[in-house]
Amino acid sequence: MNSIDAAQLSRMFLAGAKKLEANKEHINELNVFPVPDGDTGTNMSMTIMSAANEVLALDELDMRSLCKAISSGSLRGARGNSGVILSQLFRGFSKVIKTEDTLTVDILTEAAQRAVETAYKAVMQPKEGTILTVARAAADKAIELSETTDDILVFMEAVVEESKDALARTPDMLPVLKEAGVVDSGGEGLYMVLSGAYAYLSGQDVDISMTLDEAPKKEESKFVYKLEFELIPGSHNTHEERRDLRNFMKSMGDEGHLEREGDVYLGRLITNDPGRILTMALRNGVLASVNIVNTKLSGNNAGDSAKTVIKAQEAVSKTKKEPDNTPQPKPLKDIGVVAVSAGEGMSHIFKDLGADCVVEGGQTMNPSTEDIMEAIKSVNAREVIVLPNNKNIILSARQASEMMEDVTVVVLPTKTLPQGISALISFVPSENAEENAKRMTEEIAIVRSGEITYAVRDTTVDGQTIQKGDYMGIGDDGILAIEKKIDKTILGMLQSMIDEDSALVTLYFGADVKDKDAKKLYEKVKKRYPKLEVELQDGGQPVYYYILSVE
Repeated sequence: MNSIDAAQLSRMFLAGAKKLEANKEHINELNVFPVPDGDTGTNMSMTIMSAANEVLALDELDMRSLCKAISSGSLRGARGNSGVILSQLFRGFSKVIKTEDTLTVDILTEAAQRAVETAYKAVMQPKEGTILTVARAAADKAIELSETTDDILVFMEAVVEESKDALARTPDMLPVLKEAGVVDSGGEGLYMVLSGAYAYLSGQDVDISMTLDEAPKKEESKFVYKLEFELIPGSHNTHEERRDLRNFMKSMGDEGHLEREGDVYLGRLITNDPGRILTMALRNGVLASVNIVNTKLSGNNAGDSAKTVIKAQEAVSKTKKEPDNTPQPKPLKDIGVVAVSAGEGMSHIFKDLGADCVVEGGQTMNPSTEDIMEAIKSVNAREVIVLPNNKNIILSARQASEMMEDVTVVVLPTKTLPQGISALISFVPSENAEENAKRMTEEIAIVRSGEITYAVRDTTVDGQTIQKGDYMGIGDDGILAIEKKIDKTILGMLQSMIDEDSALVTLYFGADVKDKDAKKLYEKVKKRYPKLEVELQDGGQPVYYYILSVE
């Protein structure tokens, strides 16, 4: 086989996407830290599937349109550091081949080189022993092979084998990988893509459930009624009760959401029993409005016959004016802020501090480049500051900033939620992005952050033995404490984080922590550090029982 065309390449790409998708959980488990937040496989899978959907939707299949679909789809859908790097590999590869009708070994070699160059440039401090190493080894092998063969099958087989060998060498380049007994998860993801593509090209029995003829159809919901309601929470309504309502909604239907909007909570889902949902909601406060639509009815009379609207007029009149459903464009601002947050309480804190838009996301679900772009657009400002608040979201945010037009975007390197909060407190709306960024960056350096979660497996990290089920306190520079009890873990962390200059300790408790337990811990910390100001906040974050901030 001396050449491949756009149709063959598209199927190779889909086969690679399919194999990555099938192995995402295995990739997630290749985590140096044994915490329940492995997301590399999920991020890379969602990145490539975004591109795959663009490919599936093509009306005409030629090399230029295929390259545009792969490049644009992956760039916009990129999530996490490995997802962004994967999208940059596709971007560089596509730049070379988009003007070709067919691809030869020489063209593929040039494209592989451009892919690696583009990916390395996208990372401010490239690190060996990662997906970049695997990509470069494959590209170097391509150069070697281009001098000896014109057969694409021979070429691809050797390139894939070299990527596998390079992946096996990653623990020798990164000691943390060797200590944890894993290979690099991003490199594993890239190997899955390459090996899947080769499997299709070589005629192996590859099951590609996706086809080029049509995009996958969404399975029709078994639920009938679309329910939307506004809930004014009662004065004694607690975070735990709202969490119970949210979980109940999810158990009773599809697409369940309960989100705060000012002084009310907006609920929506598709269910077969809206009455039970509303009864549960009433335990949490007063219903301001209810909207129920039968999604199975259609036709000219469906609008009137399917919709039931219930207005709690008294509650509405006391709390807010009747909403105007007509979309109103926001006035253009000089400067605004977008913050990424995880947890209802954390998101509310960012909004209260002045963030114009809060993007839901965090350790287990990183927002895509497009999610961040849409958030930037929604601010409608000449300049926008973005707070990623997670080291695995910074690259996506920077990629979003580069793809924005008609707006200046500055991405601050906030790696934790406390850093983002501290930075936002120092934001001054009357100053420009450059002035704000300088001051906010200085504030980031003052904050010390910590997170508490549990170990999902036995391992050794930083010379410390960890057993499955242990509680771990992870600081800005590594593990600070390992204990059998949460409170002891936190007190051990604080001992490492607090020094003579510390003045304020803030405890943000997560979705899996009861209010009473958080208050008991708060009292312990106050007693241990009587000279410091101690605050307790309901963060509602997933995965991490507590997030600590010391300033």
